[in-house]
Amino acid sequence: MNLTLSARLPFSFLSVVNSHGWVQLAPFRFNNETETLSYIYRLESDRVVELRLRSAAGGVRAEVAGALSATERSEVKRDVAWMLGLEMDFSEFYALARDEPKLAQAEKKAQGRILRSPTLFEDVVKTILTTNTLWAATKRMTANLVNQFGEPLPTLSGDEGRRAFPPPQRLAGTTEAVLRAETRIGYRAPYVYQLAVRVASGGLDLEAFKHSDLPTPELRKQLMKIKGIGAYASANLLMLLGSYDFLTIDTWALKIVSHEWYGGQPIGPAEVQARFEKWGKWKGLAYWFWDWSYKG
Repeated sequence: MNLTLSARLPFSFLSVVNSHGWVQLAPFRFNNETETLSYIYRLESDRVVELRLRSAAGGVRAEVAGALSATERSEVKRDVAWMLGLEMDFSEFYALARDEPKLAQAEKKAQGRILRSPTLFEDVVKTILTTNTLWAATKRMTANLVNQFGEPLPTLSGDEGRRAFPPPQRLAGTTEAVLRAETRIGYRAPYVYQLAVRVASGGLDLEAFKHSDLPTPELRKQLMKIKGIGAYASANLLMLLGSYDFLTIDTWALKIVSHEWYGGQPIGPAEVQARFEKWGKWKGLAYWFWDWSYKG
């Protein structure tokens, strides 16, 4: 089954894919030769398929092996539109960026969209797995979680080693001890487990945040009520939700901002905030796509 979805222009499929490290985390996989983004996708019917995405004129082409029901087609369209931000409008950001040499390529490259998972639950779990660790460890922990608890892609696909991201019900059925000792996600185990239990029980409707009309500060407060989500993690999630009022300030942010404006001297979060305050509600995007002098 092939589906072609239109995007609000300007749009660049590769800009979304390369917007951050999510493309490196299971169950995503990117083929550089064919420029195809693959995702092992668990439909609401519990059917597991491989979703293949590639660029198309004015948007994206989505491919799934086999037939899809009308309900499944609607589901795929809805989730692909969310994952790639197909309907998002960055015209106001581009208008501001035109006067900033460090963002001069933003409109030409159609930067602004940030790759997302189909569910906010997956993105919250992955964000928790990025905290206080190296990127290599985040990739390992995510792979462990998917391989241990995810539903497998049917063997007829020829790629039986790949699995979908586990739903909250599946993770709620395990224990903190298993997540800590066997999945090896360390101190994050109770955060992931408790989140799964809350979502699976209906106590927390994470997906409602996707279309919330709450002011960004209030939405941030709600996100920070989730155990394991602090200032950095909430800013990352707000970016994924399309709110850019807060900056994802970590040790890397301190380093690149220091080299950009402070001669490499030690700085704190206040100095980072000060440099991007003029961008207002777009400050997160300005920071994210800035052409940094320091490359590391």
